[in-house]
Amino acid sequence: MTRERARKMSSPGIDGDPKPPCLPRNGLVKLPGQPNGLGAASITKGTPAAKNRPCQPPPPPTLPPPSLATPLSRVSLAGGPCPPASGPASGPVPGPPVERPPLATDEKILNGLFWYFSACEKCILAQVCKAWRRVLYQPKFWAGLTPVLHAKELYNVLPGGEKEFVNLQGFAARGFEGFCLVGVSDLDICEFIDNYALSKKGVKAMSLKRSTITDAGLEVMLEQMQGVVRLELSGCNDFTEAGLWSSLSARITSLSVSDCINVADDAIAAISQLLPNLAELSLQAYHVTDTALAYFTARQGHSTHTLRLLSCWEITNHGVVNVVHSLPNLTSLSLSGCSKVTDDGVELVAENLRKLRSLDLSWCPRITDMALEYVACDLHRLEELVLDRCVRITDTGLSYLSTMSSLRSLYLRWCCQVQDFGLKHLLAMRSLRLLSLAGCPLLTTTGLSGLVQLQELEELELTNCPGATPELFKYFSQHLPRCLVIE
Repeated sequence: MTRERARKMSSPGIDGDPKPPCLPRNGLVKLPGQPNGLGAASITKGTPAAKNRPCQPPPPPTLPPPSLATPLSRVSLAGGPCPPASGPASGPVPGPPVERPPLATDEKILNGLFWYFSACEKCILAQVCKAWRRVLYQPKFWAGLTPVLHAKELYNVLPGGEKEFVNLQGFAARGFEGFCLVGVSDLDICEFIDNYALSKKGVKAMSLKRSTITDAGLEVMLEQMQGVVRLELSGCNDFTEAGLWSSLSARITSLSVSDCINVADDAIAAISQLLPNLAELSLQAYHVTDTALAYFTARQGHSTHTLRLLSCWEITNHGVVNVVHSLPNLTSLSLSGCSKVTDDGVELVAENLRKLRSLDLSWCPRITDMALEYVACDLHRLEELVLDRCVRITDTGLSYLSTMSSLRSLYLRWCCQVQDFGLKHLLAMRSLRLLSLAGCPLLTTTGLSGLVQLQELEELELTNCPGATPELFKYFSQHLPRCLVIE
């Protein structure tokens, strides 16, 4: 017992504990040099000599020289640990760590990051490097966007003065399904069709604005671009109604014609007869009369759900009669700028178009509070009502609207007779999400402050409203924190 205690005291460790034996390296124990001048020796683990010698930290390992038999790995060249050249293995040798690309070019990270940028910012970011461009040129980042190309942007001027059509491969890579061409001619459209790879089948929507396209150009475009189902013609004064008769295809489901001086009643006849699958029609034409609206047949009655008659000054209540009988399945109707429509026309709409979810009566100066009573009594599914510039609407009309539990968006821009008393009726409309009171001069700060009771409000427009003061906006920011207040 005394001999064993003496042996333990002869090799003390830290804090008096006996020092553990050295950990083996490849089955061997490295012994330090001795003061008697003897060189270090390696002995097999577990011999008595190993138990009686003090432990020392091993020196850093010496890497074997590279050779064809034992080539250095990439990890070794980078300064990492090398696997042993010889000797029995004490465990499985870990493989080299998986290399990951830098964060700036990690496609998984970039695919999530780029969703936070606007379309204009994405165009700039795509020029940073090829890796970013490869990620950003995926069609998912450009869905729903429409490139706008002006005529002067479609050509590059060569040193000799000749013009060369631009390369559109970048647009094809992003998979754009719609284009807006501004100021183009028939020749420009033909060049676009020849140079854009997806023009034949991949383009679903085409918009031509302020262009000199003729009947022949319109016919060629719709004949060559077989995928187009949505067409917009705005400010194109060189095509005629005959061009519509010769070019319109039954595949078109959405058509918008505005500010084209040659469009009149016969154009509506072409649209009604050639487009049986038309779902959406937007028409802004000063020369269209009630007679044109009689051309709609039962074929459009089943398919058409959206009709916008914008600034059709010649349309009266008789035209409204034709609309409600021919298109009974409308869910969205705009009579904006149809200045000859009166309360009786609105009554016809309310009684016959019970599926309406959106109704636009803006810029109809003959509309009064009585029209709003018809709307409130019969249109129980209505979600959006636009009354901009209806100067004869008063607080009484707003009292009728207070019973509409389905209404989510209400526009009262420049309704000059609306006062604070009328706003009190709106406070009962808990379903409202969007309210516009821009340009209402009789509303006071006190009346507007009551709108904090509409806690579900998401957007409130108060531009050009004298009662909207900085103090009121601060009050709204505290009591309507989730609402976007447009000053």
